[in-house]
Amino acid sequence: MRSNNNPLVVERYTITDRIAHTVHAIAMIVLIITGLKIYAGWDFMSFHSARALHMIAVPFLLAMNWILIPYNVLSGGHGFMGKISHFTDHYIFGPKDAARLGGIIKNFFRKGRYPAFTIYDERKGHYVTKLHPVMKFLIVLEGTAIFLIAVSGIVLYKLDWSLFGLPIASWILSAGNLIAPAFGMSSLQFLRAFHLLMTYWFVFELVVHVGILEFDPRVWKYYKAIFWTGKEDLSDPHYVEVINKANQKFLTKERRQ
Repeated sequence: MRSNNNPLVVERYTITDRIAHTVHAIAMIVLIITGLKIYAGWDFMSFHSARALHMIAVPFLLAMNWILIPYNVLSGGHGFMGKISHFTDHYIFGPKDAARLGGIIKNFFRKGRYPAFTIYDERKGHYVTKLHPVMKFLIVLEGTAIFLIAVSGIVLYKLDWSLFGLPIASWILSAGNLIAPAFGMSSLQFLRAFHLLMTYWFVFELVVHVGILEFDPRVWKYYKAIFWTGKEDLSDPHYVEVINKANQKFLTKERRQ
């Protein structure tokens, strides 16, 4: 969607996109800090306060990832096939992403320019893609890790937790018993260690996502967009490519040089 005041300014993130990302980020940071406090015994707060904050953050994280984010994803595109196309273009790593990733690797070795990973189709008035290709890997892995850490966390929260009379925690412990003996652990020990391993994964992902992929002043514009304005100025030459109405790729001045 283009701005009425500036035709080169478009809506990159809707208000629900921004809410989902902001709440997700806050909840994840709270969970990492309080989780490591619970495990390592850091003395900056009491165990009970850390556990309370941990349990408060859990439903916010799950609601964002299992309700609001899927809603945002499915609300993109028109018609059933349009939604499928929107989902695959934006979130599934494909051949074009592989080509972009190859260009990124070449750029690391000073062979060629860093390829654009924000591509906007001026003809259709929407983004073709707006994610760094590495992020398309991380999204799948993060979604899987959130599911696994939630499942293991149920047992750590309450050994006999049930839902609508279904003994969910007992089922998880039974599933753990199929794997834990191979590591010389009980099911509870294995699930606790696995929960911690997933925490370390989120720390690693945070470093990659923020500290590597986006620790670049030229992409800080995306922080402003996803946390505040929701807008992107396509005239900014860094990492942006626009497909114009003549069905030709228009590269910004810097990329044409």
